[in-house]
Order: sequence, then structure tokens, then C-alpha cells
Amino acid sequence: MSDAGTQAPTNVATGVSRRRVLAASAAVGVAAGTLHATKAVAAAPERKPDHGSGTAPWKNGRLIVSDNGRFLQHQNGKPFFWLGDTAWLLHKLSKDDIGKYFADRRRKSFNVAQLQVVPASLDYKNHDGETPFVQHQIRQPNPAYWSYVDYIVDQAAQHGIYMAMDTVWGSIVTSGQLTGDDAAWYGDWIGKRYKDKPNIVWLNGGDTKADQALPVWLTLGAAIRKADPNHLITFHPFGRYSSSTWFHDADWLDFNMFQSGHRTYQQSFDAATPEVTGVELPTLWKGEGNWKDVIEDYKLYPPKPTLDGEPSYEGIPQGLHDPTQPLWNDDDVRRYAYWSVFAGACGHTYGNGAVMSMHLPSDGPTGAYGVTKYWDEAIHDPGAGQVQHLQQLMLSRPYFQRIYDPTVVIGDPGFQHDHLITTRGDDFLFAYIYTGRSFSLQLGKLSGDVLKAWWYRPKDGSCRPLGHLKNSGVRRFDPPGRPAPGNDWVLVLDDAAQEFARPGEVS
Repeated sequence: MSDAGTQAPTNVATGVSRRRVLAASAAVGVAAGTLHATKAVAAAPERKPDHGSGTAPWKNGRLIVSDNGRFLQHQNGKPFFWLGDTAWLLHKLSKDDIGKYFADRRRKSFNVAQLQVVPASLDYKNHDGETPFVQHQIRQPNPAYWSYVDYIVDQAAQHGIYMAMDTVWGSIVTSGQLTGDDAAWYGDWIGKRYKDKPNIVWLNGGDTKADQALPVWLTLGAAIRKADPNHLITFHPFGRYSSSTWFHDADWLDFNMFQSGHRTYQQSFDAATPEVTGVELPTLWKGEGNWKDVIEDYKLYPPKPTLDGEPSYEGIPQGLHDPTQPLWNDDDVRRYAYWSVFAGACGHTYGNGAVMSMHLPSDGPTGAYGVTKYWDEAIHDPGAGQVQHLQQLMLSRPYFQRIYDPTVVIGDPGFQHDHLITTRGDDFLFAYIYTGRSFSLQLGKLSGDVLKAWWYRPKDGSCRPLGHLKNSGVRRFDPPGRPAPGNDWVLVLDDAAQEFARPGEVS
């Protein structure tokens, strides 16, 4: 955050400088023998989520940006790993169901829920049939509608969850229904309304290309910041774009958010026709490789945290708009999450097609984008319960010193889904492979003479000890099982002298 008093305490160890993010290419050594896991499996320990204000995360102080500009943390220095859920139309639910939603998400360790405060139409009606404004007049908020939003915010707080409040969806702005003058008034009004709530993060934008109405978005962001200087602000962009495309230098933008979108590699590449020009063309080359979005944001100065605020949703068609296409599943969810975080993201947002739209029986058997499950069934889809294992893994090792380091990879890091991605601190290393293929790493980058090795399973958070090995030379690692998409594993290497707990075990 740009205002005074938002920097991390100077006594908090925030680790390495950004200048160490990319090191020189690794020297190629002589490959040693392949390491295999033992059959012993350490199951993920049961974790008791904290509920209620007595153990709410904001008891550690408000959210701020870490000293190195790469992560989020509380004022007391405690790391905050953003694990978001997409609940865009949560106000469709009854109050009882809102409570059930938050209870489920807290059990699964989500700590953020993303909400379209004002959705894509001013005619939108919440569960009680109320619209956001009286006769579409931005300066006449409907008290009954906003009371329901208040209830959502308060329910989230009771479950220890932050609300990422997307103030107005992009279509309202691009259609001219929110003007620059109204944006100044509305930003001031909504900022003041929620500035004293402890569990707020602001999302400017809303699935939009900001250059289509740049003055309005700039005005809205500045107005929110002036009214509420103590809560973080980012911008939710159109698919394949980042907030940094337009706003990296904006005083009100505390961290970047990108939307990797819902297309497959081939769908993205097919869209790169000769007719596509300008800023859109370079957004298509990344395809599903959202780790590339992180790297692009990491190149910018000043450093700001970044995360994928909208990857492919579980249970939604590949490409989004054609229900005959295959559905994205939990394997894809994990790949997007681990790729982006290991590249340096400060967290990750999960989404489910039936949950983001809160598909109800009253909507009919088929909902938006062809979903057929109802929200209260889809909240139990496997990906929603699996992403917590990423959060737990990241918090189980020194948090702020972590960097993306591809220089430890020996040979080709792999094409598309076969891509190996590595992140490390001074005394630990994580290497994620989605397809379960073998790979080789250059050792000697970590502290210590002896390393303790593990296989960590993203699907369930279980561990397989791999034994100890000398911290030198090149070693080949062979994940458990046969190579196949979705047989994903994280190799964990620790300086044995540090005596870290099992991966994923958070004290």
C-alpha cells in the first residue's frame, strides 16, 4: 500500500532481495543415480480451522505488503498466503445458505472470497429481490440491497475470511452507466461504508480491459484509496491480462492480479490470427502457462505482489463458452495453482463454475456456461479441498525468502503440461511436476552438506520420505507412480540441519 505506515516492520526477516530472483544458468554436472521414494506415506495431519473473531487472522494486524514487495503479510509479520474462492454471485443465496457456504470454505482453509458487489447488470436482483441502486441511479444506493452485502461481509468475518470486494463489474463502466463523476462519488461512498470492517480487500475493475474506460477506473481507484487508506486494493482484469498492463505505477494499486483465463493452449494459439493486433496479441502466447504471467509481473519496478485471480474454473468447459468441450477438473486446478505460486505468486484464487455463479434450482437444470451441478453439490468438488495443501506447503517453510529459480533444472524443463517448475529459499527447495516424469536437478544451491528429501502429493497433502543425500552434483529424481497427466508431485529438499517438520505441517 502506498500510504504512510504500510510497510512491514523492519525487524521482520523478509529474506532475499529481488536481485536474486534470477541467477546465472546452472553449470551442467554429471548425473547421479535416480532417487526413488520409499513406500512409507505420511498422511496430511488433520487441521482444525479457526472460526470466529477470537482467532480471526486480522488479530495479527491488517494486511500489508512485505518489505521485498513480493508477498502479503500481517502487520505483526505473520505471512498471509491468499487462498481465494470465487463467489461472484453469493448474494443469490439465502442467509442460511450464506452461512453454510462460509462454513464449508473455512473448513477447506480458504481465507478470501471474491464477490461481485455490483454484478454485470444494474437489474441484478439478490435473494430478496433487491437491486443495487434505486432506478439505476448510482448515487441512490438501495438500502435493502446493501444491508444484504453487509450481512455477507459480517458472515465472512465470523468465519475468519476476507471479502475481496469487486466494487462494480466492468460492463457497468464500459456501457457508460458509471461515469467518471459518479465513480468519484461511488468510490468515496463504498470506501467509507466498509473502511472499518477488518476483512476487506478491494478489487477495482471486473473482467475488463481498463483502456476501454481508463479515466473511470483511475478515478474509482483513487476515490476508494482516499476513503479507505487501510485496506489493500488491486484490479481484476479481462482474461489473459494483468492489472499491471495499465496500473502498475498507480498509487492506489497495492498488488497485481491477473486472469489467466479459461482457454487451453490450442484455443489460445488458434485465437492469434492476423487480425489480432495491439496489446491483445502478446496475451495469447502464454496459453495455460500462468507461471509466465507471474514472471512478466516480476520484471516490473517497483516490485509488487501478484497472483492469478481467475484461472480455469473446475467444472466449466475448456474455453468457457462451448458446453460440448471437456470440463476443467481438479488435476487442472492443481496445475494452475502450483505453477503460479512456484513462479512467485503471493497466493492463488480457486474457482468452480457452479459456485462462482451460485447455480440454484430456480435457475433451471443448466446454468451459466453449461454447468449442471447446483452450488451446494459443487462446493464438494475435489479441487476445492485440494488447494489447501498448497497453502500448507508454502507456510511450512521459511516464507519470505522464497524465489523462483529455474537455474537448478538440468536439461529441458519440459513443454506445456510437462513443464517442471522450481522455487527455493536458502535452505529448502520445491520442484513441481504435473505429469510425474523424472527430472534432474543441480544440487549445491541450498545451505548444508546433507539434504533431507520428500515427495509431497498435491492431491491429498501426504508425504513420502526419500531419505538423505549429499548436497552436491546432479541428481535424478523419479516421482512415485507412472508418468501421466495428473500424477503430480512436489519434490521437497531441505537442509537436514534445519530439522524442518514434514512438508505441509504448519505450527
